[in-house]
Amino acid sequence: MLDDTDRRLLRLLQTDPEMPVAELAEAARVAAATCYKRLDRMREDGVLRATRTVIDWRALGFTVEVSLRITLDKTQSRAFDEIMEAAREIPEVVEIQTFLGRVDLRLLVLARDMAHYQQVYRDRILALPHITDIEALMQVATIKDQRTLPI
Repeated sequence: MLDDTDRRLLRLLQTDPEMPVAELAEAARVAAATCYKRLDRMREDGVLRATRTVIDWRALGFTVEVSLRITLDKTQSRAFDEIMEAAREIPEVVEIQTFLGRVDLRLLVLARDMAHYQQVYRDRILALPHITDIEALMQVATIKDQRTLPI
């Protein structure tokens, strides 16, 4: 279980994941050695999984972002496994999520422009196995992109 010190450390890391441990310890009001031990324990426990670099894909020329909601033919016993394996091979698919409900899978596709998206969609997405329906949602704007929790 997390205590108040762990939660302080996590709040600080959510704000600035690149904060040096010495500064993190000072801000959390703990000794640097304690901070290191807490961070190591949270990594071992799976609370801290990674430190990531967030890339602005638009700045690199990927201006089209499409969320594909996919319904599968669930009469096929390996439908989920086979489509996920094939979707992982498409470089433009940057996120794969599974769901319970009417929609089975969501793929997030990035493309340079509409021509690039159309090529990926026709040549790669439509070739994925076991699809019975696809709904495409093109992103217009990001209103909120917050990955922090009030802990």
